Amino acid sequence: MPGSLNYTLKSKSRMPKLLLFANTDWYLYNFRLALAKELRAQGNEVILLSPPGDFKDRLRQHGFQWLPFPLARQGVNPFNELQTLWRLVRIYRQVKPDVVHHFTIKPVIYGSLAAHLLGIPDIINSITGLGHLFIDPGLGTSLLRQIAKWLYRFSLRRTQVIFENPEDRNIFIQNKFIQPEQSHLIPGTGVDVEKFKPVPKKNDLPLVLFSSRLLVTKGLLEFVDAARLLRQKGIKARFAIAGTPDPGNPASIPGGQIEAWKESGMVEIWGWQDDMPSVLARTDIFCLPSYREGVPNALLEACACGIPIVATDVPGCRDVVTHDRNGLLVPPRDSQSLADALEKLLADPKLRDAMGRAGRQVAVEKFSLRHNIEQNLHIYHGFLGQ
Repeated sequence: MPGSLNYTLKSKSRMPKLLLFANTDWYLYNFRLALAKELRAQGNEVILLSPPGDFKDRLRQHGFQWLPFPLARQGVNPFNELQTLWRLVRIYRQVKPDVVHHFTIKPVIYGSLAAHLLGIPDIINSITGLGHLFIDPGLGTSLLRQIAKWLYRFSLRRTQVIFENPEDRNIFIQNKFIQPEQSHLIPGTGVDVEKFKPVPKKNDLPLVLFSSRLLVTKGLLEFVDAARLLRQKGIKARFAIAGTPDPGNPASIPGGQIEAWKESGMVEIWGWQDDMPSVLARTDIFCLPSYREGVPNALLEACACGIPIVATDVPGCRDVVTHDRNGLLVPPRDSQSLADALEKLLADPKLRDAMGRAGRQVAVEKFSLRHNIEQNLHIYHGFLGQ
């Protein structure tokens, strides 16, 4: 990361030990690696904790101690969940961290409970979005939501809580999960504006890209339906989906459905893409019709690359996209409105260019990775600083 940050974290009596815990090693690698590196550069020992996956070796290759912690993301059996909490208490007792930082719902709740039980006073919780539990209106999910609310209220006491958008923060305050003075607003996880930057497009046909986990709640069904509507009208464009299913999420798209889309030729299925700057270099319009977000990093990367965006007018998306400035906002779960917005941008290259330039400005001024890390370090500094 170019440049140096504004201050150095001070040691209390030895090198402070910091533990970062998330529900996937994918999340730690893709969204928190830069923060972990900066914390280490500031003179701290950083330990990473998550269920094992495809990214654990990459984390270790960057010189971090990564510890495995199997975690059933959909688990509801009380006995199993108590066992999970007890295993986490044992790990925290063994590691003896000075500061714990939790990301995503179960690590936030269980990690905070474990830290409270062991008397670890310095706890940071990042609410990365309300997730499927707060989006799905089903009866079964409603019961789990009530349990989660009670656990949030109990576990978040005496912790510092980071939110990615103001709507999520207001929900937690209104439900008395936290007190206002506990809350911090840091939009998203930041984007490296040197790595993600605009490049000229050379497509014969405009390319519309959806890139995210393949979940119903990301608006993927509406994206495919909008592509169908536009093809029926004779609109000349390509529609591509980059990403993989998330089997640990109840909203994950079944593999059979993805294969059916691929065979239909309605959309291109690209799968997981390891080099997103190269993918975005080929993209004319970025589309994320999600039902709700924290602040999606995919939108930040598209903005930084100067790509106009079509997204839904929901928390998280509207924190990145200003309608008619750097993209278009449409109602969620509305394929026709989504198709109309895409058609408007597909028909007007000058409008795409203007919105792309505005998006680049937004990314640089508001969402840069450097600024995001400085905001996170400010909270750490409150614990570790002299």
